[in-house]
Amino acid sequence: MIVLGRISAPFGVRGWVRLQAFGDDPQAWACMPQWWLGADEQAPDAAWQERPLAECRPHAKGLIVRFEGIEDRAAAEKLAGLYAGVPREALPATANNEFYWADLIGLDVVNQEGTRLGRVAELLRSGAHEVLDVRDETGRQRLLPFVAAVVMKVDPAARLIRVDWGHDW
Repeated sequence: MIVLGRISAPFGVRGWVRLQAFGDDPQAWACMPQWWLGADEQAPDAAWQERPLAECRPHAKGLIVRFEGIEDRAAAEKLAGLYAGVPREALPATANNEFYWADLIGLDVVNQEGTRLGRVAELLRSGAHEVLDVRDETGRQRLLPFVAAVVMKVDPAARLIRVDWGHDW
């Protein structure tokens, strides 16, 4: 399950909720007719409950969303705090050189000299750009900016990211 965001609070009185989006293009999610809701973003797929999407639109820094069967504020309040997600195969296709964060986690990171720096443990959002959290076998952490000057090539098929980064940095 790929987590799209977290429902923060009801919006209005007609069943809408605010969604704190965890992606760069949340408006693309409006084309997905089914979303899944779950209390724990790390829960196994079976713990998520399918919920048909009625409407979705941008609002402020996130989205407002309405699910079928949620018609009033009281019902919307019960959704607060839940995570919204979809199976990976339900996500819209990415453009060339665009990646879902979930597809980058677990990829090996190798520098220009061929030295393995570790594996992507997670991605972090900073003010300027995303950051790869790379961990090696000893647990050493490297934070690499996910920018063109550092990331030379991402090859999901080979499960590899090639970077311009020294092994001793």
